[in-house]
Amino acid sequence: MVEKLKCLVLVGGGALLGSLSTIALLNILSRRVAKQIVPAKPIGSNVKECISVSNKNLGSAAGNRMANLDLLRDEIVSEHLTRNIQFFGQESQKKVTGSFVVVIGLGGVGSHAASMLLRSGIGRLLLVDFDQCSINSLHLHFLATREDVGIPKALCLKKHFQSIFPECHIDARVLLYDASTEEEILSGQPDFVLDCIDNIDTKVALLAACVRRGLRVLSATGAGARADPTRIRVADLRESINDPLSRSVRHRLRRDYGIEGGIPVVFSLEKPKAKLLPFRGPNGEEENPSNYQIVPGFRVRIIPVLGTIPAIFGQVMASYVVTQLAGINVQMEPVVNLDVDLYRTLHQRLIEHEEIVYGTSSQVQVDIEEVMYIVKELWHGRTCRHQTWIVVGVISLTSLCFKCLSRWDGTKPASLSNLIPLKFTEAGEHESRTLNEIKENEPEFFRRVTSVLEQVKTDFGP
Repeated sequence: MVEKLKCLVLVGGGALLGSLSTIALLNILSRRVAKQIVPAKPIGSNVKECISVSNKNLGSAAGNRMANLDLLRDEIVSEHLTRNIQFFGQESQKKVTGSFVVVIGLGGVGSHAASMLLRSGIGRLLLVDFDQCSINSLHLHFLATREDVGIPKALCLKKHFQSIFPECHIDARVLLYDASTEEEILSGQPDFVLDCIDNIDTKVALLAACVRRGLRVLSATGAGARADPTRIRVADLRESINDPLSRSVRHRLRRDYGIEGGIPVVFSLEKPKAKLLPFRGPNGEEENPSNYQIVPGFRVRIIPVLGTIPAIFGQVMASYVVTQLAGINVQMEPVVNLDVDLYRTLHQRLIEHEEIVYGTSSQVQVDIEEVMYIVKELWHGRTCRHQTWIVVGVISLTSLCFKCLSRWDGTKPASLSNLIPLKFTEAGEHESRTLNEIKENEPEFFRRVTSVLEQVKTDFGP
């Protein structure tokens, strides 16, 4: 009985303490709200007036940074950012709160990135997009509702953001980035610029301007027509692969601006699963999309998009930027990008291995590019048995001395769908067993490898 009474007293005391804490916090919040109440204006009623007010509110970058450095002294802000402070530490969170970030392009990627930057305590945000919220983009957008359809995306985000973190200085610009708007958008010495644009001309011009101005920039590449979130990476533009948008951007930056790399990008290792849809005019007939462009080079045709993937792109971007601003070094998973000579070495080893084990290399049905596909696409740079890295970063040829490609089924030729990466010691053991033995003794390993090899049929057909 005494023990029960003790438990009741403890529970009651805890409940009372929690109630008092909640009341105290609500009193603080009510006092602050009373001070800040101003007559509200509907965001969508007069777009030009909203833009004008937004631009007038823009102060100097230095002044805003000094003000935002003190935000953490506010009880509500400190409580809002408690878990970030616990993660980063007070001083590192101050760096985040005192930062100015520009987000250009506020669709599926940009809206998610901007939202998490805001929730993470960024003190000043400039949101830029010339487009409006539409019905068919609601499955992508972070915050837009049906009531927001027809409202400029920048103003839509600002409207919602002010109720999430009102202490953030938010400026919304309904603008298309180009040479005429560069100074307006990139001035003020932003600490980071997020490129979430899907138009190549605009993207290339923005990235070149950021390099020229010495601004830190993170660029999003193609998120459409993909479905595997585990294949998303952050790396230098030179390392992004299997992405047509990255390829075009690299080519244009090198050709027009002499920029070879040095720009971090978020991209997917996954090959696009669909192409741009054909454009059909008002009469339903297929037409030339360039006839309907808003500006030259603007993409009219759309690509099929699974809404979750752009959202994850945006979350990755926000995470990267916040940790960079806080001074936290996050070691990204390396991208497999072997030199062609190294793929050639793997191919040569396969030929030699076939001659030793089978007495001939005549059944080798892959070339160097297909070896690249096996290593990068199918196995993501790892051996199939213990998932150890085939390569990490820039390596010498000797780093591959214990790796080779071996037949999965020894009774079938060395083809795309029948080659697996192994260590030499593993290869000898593997070749001494039949597939039936592996299936019986290691069913999980058998299922995993079989599932990966099935991907070849998906990519190239039976």
